[in-house]
Amino acid sequence: MKQVAGKSKLELAQFAELQAFAQFASALDKTSQNQLARVRRLRELLKQSQSNPLPVEEQVATIYTGTRGYLDSLEIEQVKKFLDELRKHLKDTKPQFQEIISSSKTFTEQAETLLKEAIQEQLERFSLQEQT
Repeated sequence: MKQVAGKSKLELAQFAELQAFAQFASALDKTSQNQLARVRRLRELLKQSQSNPLPVEEQVATIYTGTRGYLDSLEIEQVKKFLDELRKHLKDTKPQFQEIISSSKTFTEQAETLLKEAIQEQLERFSLQEQT
């Protein structure tokens, strides 16, 4: 989890500062707008049911997807649906991912490769769904 989530702590901390600045600034540059949008997506992906928390393997996949920018092309309202479908797709097509994480307790290169493949496949499927 530390391997994947370390970057998100910094981004979330910077968000509060940038958000406070944005309240007083009349116009933000494109970079600042993109940073605010990414952190809003990160906040959205961190939401989970209190009575039904995600297993660690799914948390790793979810946080990796957000911190590596794979959600940047989605609207904030689409994030939950996309991640739900990604987790299902990952379970169905790449069960080795969960096995690697749960058995080794590390995010290996092999696990990362499997996750990247699943994310790309899901992004393609999701964009096709949204077009129809």
